[in-house]
Amino acid sequence: MSDTLTRDSTQAGPRNGGRILIDALRAHGADRAFCVPGESFLAAIDAFHDVRDDLELIVCRQEGGAAHMAEAHGKLTGRPGICFVTRGPGATNASIGIHTARQDSTPLIVFVGQVAREALGREAWQEIDYRHMFGHIAKWVDQIDTAARIPEYINRAFHIATSGRPGPVVLALPEDMLEEMAEVADCPPYRRAQASPGQAEMAELAERLALAERPLVILGGGGWSRAASEQVGAFAARFGLPVACAFRRQDLLDNHHDHYVGEAGLGMDPRIARRIQDADLILAIGPRLGETTTHGYTLLDVPRPRQALIHVHADPEELGRVYHADLGINAGMDAFAAAAAALPAPREVPAARRDWTRQARADYLDNLQPAPMPGPVDLGQIMVFLRERLPADTFISNGAGNYTLWVQRFYQYRGVRTQLAPTSGTMGYGLPAAIAAKLAHPERQAVCFAGDGCFLMNGQELATAVQYGLDVLVIVVNNGMYGSIRMHQERHYPGRVCGTDLSNPDFADLARAYGAHGEVVERTEDFAAAFARAQASGKAAVIELRVSQDALSPRLTISALREKAGL
Repeated sequence: MSDTLTRDSTQAGPRNGGRILIDALRAHGADRAFCVPGESFLAAIDAFHDVRDDLELIVCRQEGGAAHMAEAHGKLTGRPGICFVTRGPGATNASIGIHTARQDSTPLIVFVGQVAREALGREAWQEIDYRHMFGHIAKWVDQIDTAARIPEYINRAFHIATSGRPGPVVLALPEDMLEEMAEVADCPPYRRAQASPGQAEMAELAERLALAERPLVILGGGGWSRAASEQVGAFAARFGLPVACAFRRQDLLDNHHDHYVGEAGLGMDPRIARRIQDADLILAIGPRLGETTTHGYTLLDVPRPRQALIHVHADPEELGRVYHADLGINAGMDAFAAAAAALPAPREVPAARRDWTRQARADYLDNLQPAPMPGPVDLGQIMVFLRERLPADTFISNGAGNYTLWVQRFYQYRGVRTQLAPTSGTMGYGLPAAIAAKLAHPERQAVCFAGDGCFLMNGQELATAVQYGLDVLVIVVNNGMYGSIRMHQERHYPGRVCGTDLSNPDFADLARAYGAHGEVVERTEDFAAAFARAQASGKAAVIELRVSQDALSPRLTISALREKAGL
């Protein structure tokens, strides 16, 4: 039996389940998988050995990190990220990445080792029923009980993960099934299916746009390509439409585009919020219009918004889920963008709309100017430095925490999938995502932002970066506390600090212990030189910024909250 398999060939002869599985992944175009090894899928690990030149296996330090790397890979490529974890504790650790893929609409396939079939249902060692465990957060969960059916299951997994609204699939693999011999043909590569808008729908969209004086486009969701982004940008320019992006989807339109007007998400500019409320037409292309983008479902009335609403989404079940749209269009992003680009341009954009768009853009540019930050390290000025110096194709990743508000507000993203950030708001995402980005595009820069609490959620993956020679750059914003929780604490329980203080290591020393480069910055003016040294090191690097606890966000300080509370 040959140890190689081309994308369009079929294996002949008997193979064990592990080899059938790995060959099926290769047949569908997978070129990288992430894992923490476990005895429950040893036969699959053994099969990786024979195909390691075609299908790279990245060994991680914790299943949460592995799942987030796979999710970020899926987000970057549009193809399902692949993750292998062991049963029980491995699966529970990986659940964070599955939840992220669900909320972020990212194609992901997670394979979970399972106890032998004869022991199922006895609560054997580390046994969990994964259909129950992941049934609510995954698009599809199942267990492969027969080696001969592996190609069928893998084919279905790729199609489900990528169709409609992309999302996660979980497949359990009984360890004895992976050792079972079978003779079965491989499937040809999957082909992603997406709905296309109808002519009548696009004609009605054009009619409604012609009547609107204060339209606003909101981009979001998954399934975007660079071509779709560029076509939507051209469509917005021809029709004179201001374009906002949903929470952590700021890269769906080049932020230098004249019609880009900012982010509708956590910490949004109040002027964006007012503009959403004052719009006479909202054209939502791709987003679910969830809690963060709608400011807790307050910017659009539920279920019937005051604004006319055109909602474009890849999943028909998402249309009408929260909001009744005047026009619902079930379409994939590529298909809709192509149809929008083909619409005939209006003879003239109304003057009122031109003024509306021009002012929205001016507001966005004004919001890029940071106010002084308390303390000797000013994160706003550091963001200005980075946005002026980093190449346009740099990957920027982050997890969750108030430090992200500086990144989201003051950085400018230049194209699709340069922003890797979880809409699920999970901590510990930034470093795994930066590693996945660097693996996919080693020639491009990957800069991760993490708070001190966020970094230590998956900081051990720095060892993975060092092991694979990846020169990711991590900027740790250290304020010695869980900042976002402290903000809420100071607002609702002023002067009663409890459970939010952190005692941290020296992050530069920690980086050096891993074999990475380490720097500590305690003054804004020292950052440029530290950044240059980190880049010149040619290896993974950590720059620790020691910032003041007083600065809760670009618009809020602890002292201001306490003064308001009379403390």
